[in-house]
Amino acid sequence: MPLPIEETLAALSDSARPLLSSRLTELSNLNAQELALFEQAWKTIEPKRRRQIIYRLVELAEDNFELDFDDIFKNRLKDEDADVQSKAIEGLWESEETCLIDPLIELLEPESPEKVQATAATALGKFAMLAELEKLRPKHKTRVCRTLLGVIEDTSRSIEIKRRALEAAAPLSLPQMEKAIARAYRSGVPRLKTSAIFAMGKRCDPRWLPILIKELTNADAEIRYEAASACGELGEKETAPYLSKLTTDPDIDVQLAAIQALGKIGGPEAKDSLERCLTDDSEVIQQAAEEALNELGADENPLSFRM
Repeated sequence: MPLPIEETLAALSDSARPLLSSRLTELSNLNAQELALFEQAWKTIEPKRRRQIIYRLVELAEDNFELDFDDIFKNRLKDEDADVQSKAIEGLWESEETCLIDPLIELLEPESPEKVQATAATALGKFAMLAELEKLRPKHKTRVCRTLLGVIEDTSRSIEIKRRALEAAAPLSLPQMEKAIARAYRSGVPRLKTSAIFAMGKRCDPRWLPILIKELTNADAEIRYEAASACGELGEKETAPYLSKLTTDPDIDVQLAAIQALGKIGGPEAKDSLERCLTDDSEVIQQAAEEALNELGADENPLSFRM
């Protein structure tokens, strides 16, 4: 009599059958025998179906924290399909297991597809943050720092990989990072400049404030978005008047970033601006303002302002 997992794998392997969430959830918390059976079945599944499965597993894990597909994701880090590898890395973003550091560093080697390298660099950012919070052993911290800084300085790497490494390494309190951020900002490369502004926010250093305030009026909406988000990370109340203007920005993503930043910054001016947003024609803006006011701990009920 076949095991339940074998019936599940037979259904998942058949590309003619729909991928049912009820079947996919049965792959959560597999034991050693079940995982071995999954690995055998995986080899027989056509590439397109594999991508569909891994994408759906990541979505399910994001929607339900009780589902655990980490062992499947770990094994997929060595998959022959770059799309599967990249998605598996995403699936492991919540994991803080240090056993992931070496595989991620390996995936950052130039031999890996560019997409995989970029995703691996981003994933290492979590460990950079843990290192900065002194929650990593020195040997792990050294490996993470050396790898990310090496990628940032490597002129042979693509812009996409370098910018992701810069963003990932941003929390590290190292002199090299200050120089790397400044160099990226002045590079004249729009994507690098955007990542530099993102990194300024992660540094939480008010010395970057004049640059961020200046970039809040940049013609590029993506730059304005990152500058607004970075101001929220810094939490300096002097940015509130500038962010208030962005709550009516032509770009809704910029508006939302400004609203979220005001919710983090707080103060009378931020609160007044958020209250005005409650009468906006857009329900999305109204809801974002309500959430930001809740974050501020407003004494009044934000719903009353809508009424």
